[in-house]
Amino acid sequence: MSHPYADREPYDAREAWALEAALSDGTISRRILAFLLDGMFVLLLTGFLWFGCLTFVLLTFGLGWALFGVLPFVAPAYNWFWLSAVAATPGQAIMGLTVRDKDDLGRPGVLAALVWTVGFYASLALSGIPLLLALFDPRSRTAHDMLSGLVVVRSRALTGWLGHWNITSGGPPPA
Repeated sequence: MSHPYADREPYDAREAWALEAALSDGTISRRILAFLLDGMFVLLLTGFLWFGCLTFVLLTFGLGWALFGVLPFVAPAYNWFWLSAVAATPGQAIMGLTVRDKDDLGRPGVLAALVWTVGFYASLALSGIPLLLALFDPRSRTAHDMLSGLVVVRSRALTGWLGHWNITSGGPPPA
């Protein structure tokens, strides 16, 4: 696997290895904790929405029961919104992770975030087995990461402590 910026002069294989390690070091355990945090946030959000739906049903004398049909879509909408807007769910942000494009480390687009979200919930529907790919991939990527072309990396690796890898807008710095 070659580094995305291997054509940058001067290229040092040790530097590329250090950058790869900084991007993906410790992401698996952080992803698990981020999933638990996001689960709590979604549970709270769903609880508030459930109470709001129940209040509406009572105020309309039962005519608003159809609103309860949106509750199963709260969790996927939560993931898709945060990934496409901020490139990380709140749980991922708390754990110091961000979701980026695998080629240029730019923010994910709306479609890539949608593919990532659908793939994530498909992985959960398959008993989480596709999530185990992260244990064998050098970048700790799961099946939905690979399908969407995204990678989950450490935020601190993109914020300047590695020198020229201060990539906030995506893409390499100008030469």
